[in-house]
Amino acid sequence: MEQVDCIIAGAGVIGLAIAREVSRLGLETIVIEAEEAIGTQTSSRNSEVIHAGLYYQPGSLKAKFCVEGREKLYRFAQERNVPHRRCGKLIVATHANQEATLAAIVDRARACGVDDLVRLSAAEAKALEPSLRCTAALLSPSTGIIDSHGLMLALLGEAEEHGCFLSLNTRVVSGRLEAGRVVLQTRDSAGGEFEIAAKRFINAAGLSANAIARSLEGFDGRFAPPLRYAKGNYFSVTGRPAFSRLIYPVPEPGGLGVHLTLDLNGSARFGPDVEWVEGLDYRVDPRRADHFYGEIRKYWPDLADGSLSPTYSGIRPKLSGPGEPNADFVIQGPEAHGAAGVINLFGIESPGLTSSLAIAGHVARLAKDARP
Repeated sequence: MEQVDCIIAGAGVIGLAIAREVSRLGLETIVIEAEEAIGTQTSSRNSEVIHAGLYYQPGSLKAKFCVEGREKLYRFAQERNVPHRRCGKLIVATHANQEATLAAIVDRARACGVDDLVRLSAAEAKALEPSLRCTAALLSPSTGIIDSHGLMLALLGEAEEHGCFLSLNTRVVSGRLEAGRVVLQTRDSAGGEFEIAAKRFINAAGLSANAIARSLEGFDGRFAPPLRYAKGNYFSVTGRPAFSRLIYPVPEPGGLGVHLTLDLNGSARFGPDVEWVEGLDYRVDPRRADHFYGEIRKYWPDLADGSLSPTYSGIRPKLSGPGEPNADFVIQGPEAHGAAGVINLFGIESPGLTSSLAIAGHVARLAKDARP
């Protein structure tokens, strides 16, 4: 049976960022991915926003890794010529009773180490974005956008330069913990099965991570929390964008509200909303546009009838359900669950893309110490 130093499950942005870090440590590393290409699920079905780190609980992993990861990501993108733009965003109150929420965002952001927010009056915000309607706003100059696929290709390229190998169409069926190693049973797209062993197994499989952890014989399933699916739908708008910055309403339960983002080509899109679902279904119901029109017109009243078109959706791998406080990232090494050589990542939703390089550095340190 083939044995390597490290196997990583999941070739999304998190798995690839980790692969880059652990391969640079000199560990013989294989990344296995169930799909036929890298980053086909959560990593390519999001807003591609580089978040500043405004909304998260101070002291949480989300707050820590977002703020640290933001600067790492900007630096990496600049050095590796990954397309990106620090365009900034406005968080807007559309009613006077929401302005207290803006003040709370400022306080929380400062507690998380973000001190560049600028308070704007309605007139000041409208001077920046003439099509905007609001009663007050915050300007976040550290927010940006990035080509997520270009980022993943750059991470993969650097990992491969250090000897990392990528195996696509390879699904983890089950596994077992043996003395000194983790043995994985895998299946390829043709139905062929084979076993491979590693001294370290990093489970960064996103929407599949919880199920993979529970499939490991000898792993205590109590440490794999239940996963909940929060689908986010996106709609695009025809014509020239009316805004030059991202526009976010105040946050809503389960997400950040139906916001306006831009891509690097200048096109505008709206979303995601929050739709709790039971399975992985990425179809976008055109009827959800009715809700989008109402939400968007709170800050862009001139949105024309019939201008929204369904584009794509993503599903957040959430550890909290409807009406529950947003759960933090969960990153478990052997010291947490007692399974030698196993590192699990659960609930890596937003701001996972922004946090990817910071998470990777943390996991690489765990992997360096996680010798069975």
